[in-house]
Order: sequence, then structure tokens, then C-alpha cells
Amino acid sequence: MARRTQRQPSLAGRSRADKLAHARIAWMLPPIRLLALDIDGTLLDTRFQLPAANRDALVAAHARGIEIVLVTGRRFSFARPIAAQLPIDLTLVVNNGALIKSKEGNTFYRRLLPVSVAVQVLAGAAAWRHRALVLFDRTGAGEVLVENLDSAHEPVAGYFERNRDAILLVDTFEDHLTEDPIQVLYAGPLEEMRALARHLEGSDLADQISVALAEYPRRNFTLLDVLTAGCTKAAALAWWGRRRRIRREEIMAIGDNWNDREMLEFCGLAVVMANSDEELRHAGWPVTLSNDEAGVAAAIAKYILAT
Repeated sequence: MARRTQRQPSLAGRSRADKLAHARIAWMLPPIRLLALDIDGTLLDTRFQLPAANRDALVAAHARGIEIVLVTGRRFSFARPIAAQLPIDLTLVVNNGALIKSKEGNTFYRRLLPVSVAVQVLAGAAAWRHRALVLFDRTGAGEVLVENLDSAHEPVAGYFERNRDAILLVDTFEDHLTEDPIQVLYAGPLEEMRALARHLEGSDLADQISVALAEYPRRNFTLLDVLTAGCTKAAALAWWGRRRRIRREEIMAIGDNWNDREMLEFCGLAVVMANSDEELRHAGWPVTLSNDEAGVAAAIAKYILAT
């Protein structure tokens, strides 16, 4: 299929109904003070590149005094290179809300998974163990533990090679759980990971964990994070908003996947990408262009720069 041409966001050419809808939203909400946005499927295009239009729109929003927060399922060391491409101050909520860090790596907030719970998760989900990784808030070898390096079980193609400096191959996870990890991560086909989610949410551990899913149906691929109870993108963003004295009504969020849903529900203004799952696109939130059409830039132009 031919790659779609990236469209630049424009205020011209809107339908009258669209302009009226935008006016109603702008009238009902206080001014946006913080923009929270997902990375994969939102800020980045399908080639995992940062469109120039998105970068320029974020710089323009920041120049207007808008605080920028990247909110992602990625771990910090994997999100940091994206943040480095943006020539502005910003904050990162990583690991689906487990950590909040500055661009330089200073930690403001941590919600780790207790060792005892991680051990129970691994035991209770033994049938999926071959798809598990354990992630820690540290750098270098041992940031990511794996029990096998079979490329058939990589989170994404090439993951083991790209992350070789962070990965430690171990015989058993339990022998190396000497401190609380951030999460237990599983990666695999859509239905297999949905079955794991149902298994975990119906288990005795349900009240001790949070399960975050990022699904990619076209690739038949899902990332499933097991985090400590109450750990979500929304909870981390709420904490950060209180610290910064920014009300939820003053926060705008942009996302595309199931692990964004609670964040979208929390914020005063939620915008979903055109490449989102159909159910998210029909949840009643405004829909911007796709990630291959600089949808982030279009949303910023419409709801921040035009006000």
C-alpha cells in the first residue's frame, strides 16, 4: 500500500460544523496549561520517526507556556532518544506510569512492583513465562532480565540486538529479583495476550496489580505490562498535575491505544488518533489525523495554537 502523504495541519478549510464544535470546546474549557502525549502510534509515525510538523508544533506550544509531558509505555532509556529530538524542556512519564523523570534522568516519582508480587505473577502465569521480561529502574546490563534470547519471543523484531547493553540473560528470574522491579512485561500475539490479561485479572493477584495493554492488531502483536496496583498513566499524570498545581481541566491528552484510555478519561480535553482502535475512535472524543499525517501537530494547531 502506498504511504499516505503527510498533511500539514491547517486552520483553513474547516467545515462550519467543525469550527462551531471547536468554539464550543474552547468556550467550555479553561486554557490548556499542560499537554500529555503518547509516543508510539501518536507522536511517532509508523516508521518510528518524529515528523517535523509534530516537532515544530510542540516547540510552538512550549513557546506559549504549555508544559509538555511525554507519557509512554517505553522505559526511560528507550524514550529518552525521542525526548532528545525535541529542543524544549519536558517531562517523561514512562513504563505506563511507574516512573516520572526529567529529560536528564532525574526521578520525581516511582511506583514499583513488589518482589513478592512479581514472583507470584511469574508463577501464576507460568504458561506465558517464555514471553516474559522483567524490567528494573537501573542502567546497564540487568535493566532488562530475560530467560531466553529466542527471536521468536522478542517484544518487537530486533529488540534483543538494540537493547543488548541493557539485557541480562538469566537461568531463572526469581534468582535475580533482589530488588523491586518496575514491571513484568509480556509480548506476544493478540489473542494470547488477551487470554493472559483475563487470567491475571481473574486471579487472586488482581487487587495487587495493574495490567496495561498496548495492542497492534495489524501486526497481531500486543505488549502487556504487569505493574503494581493503581499504577497507570492517569495516576502518574494526576500526581504530576498536583505537583505542578495544574488542574485536570487544564490538561490536554493525545493517545492511540488501550494503555492511554485512563489518561484520556482523566484529562479535561482528550484527543485520539485516527489510527486508534475503532472503539477508542468512537468513544466520544475528538479525533485528529493519523500518526502518518502528523495528527499531533493538527491537534495542537486546533486546540492550542488557534485559541
